[in-house]
Amino acid sequence: MTETARDILDRVNSWPQEDIDELVEMARAIEARRTGRYDVAPEEEAAIREGLADLDRGEWTSEEAMRAFWQRCGVL
Repeated sequence: MTETARDILDRVNSWPQEDIDELVEMARAIEARRTGRYDVAPEEEAAIREGLADLDRGEWTSEEAMRAFWQRCGVL
């Protein structure tokens, strides 16, 4: 690990939680790109299950909402 990366990671503890959460999401996207595997977070799994239940009821999600979801997952 480079010294710059180490320095940044040392400062992460002082960041607000929302910034830490954003860093985690970015790191997960990078890892998915490198490994070809994306591990779904619990809140993402809940959203997927909710979407499948909507489909079972004949309800559809807009393309815009799906695009936002896939962007959060790091796919787009």
